[in-house]
Amino acid sequence: MLSASKLVKLYTIPGLRRIARRQLLKRALDLPLCVEIGQKVEFPHNGIGTVIHPYTSIGDNVKIYQNVTIGRGDVWDQYNRDSGLHFTICEGAILGAGCKIIASKGELVVGKGTIIGANAVLLESTGENEIWAGVPAKKVGVRFIEESCSE
Repeated sequence: MLSASKLVKLYTIPGLRRIARRQLLKRALDLPLCVEIGQKVEFPHNGIGTVIHPYTSIGDNVKIYQNVTIGRGDVWDQYNRDSGLHFTICEGAILGAGCKIIASKGELVVGKGTIIGANAVLLESTGENEIWAGVPAKKVGVRFIEESCSE
């Protein structure tokens, strides 16, 4: 049985996109075909219970754990395509288990290398290499990424 991360790679092959989508839905991962997906996006635990808004861009090397929701905060209103609602998850971001990324209009950006903690509810854009946690999520730290050096 293919993992969710491997099925996501099939989204780039036109003839296999719909088959991959059906298999992901069987695993309770709702990833619309129109979501832009970068290279090496990982879904540890097969992304069980994860729901991603159709107007989402996911960068390279992103990790999305189980039960993550990226979506609208105004579900009681009729969806308006003119609202400009868009989510951008930048390269190297980590979305912890159960976190929610919610917006009603405009663009919400999770910055490059940023970590969103487990069960956090993110309502605003972040900077790069930040750590956010809580309900509602607040910046709680800065992520230091060690550069590997070769001598």
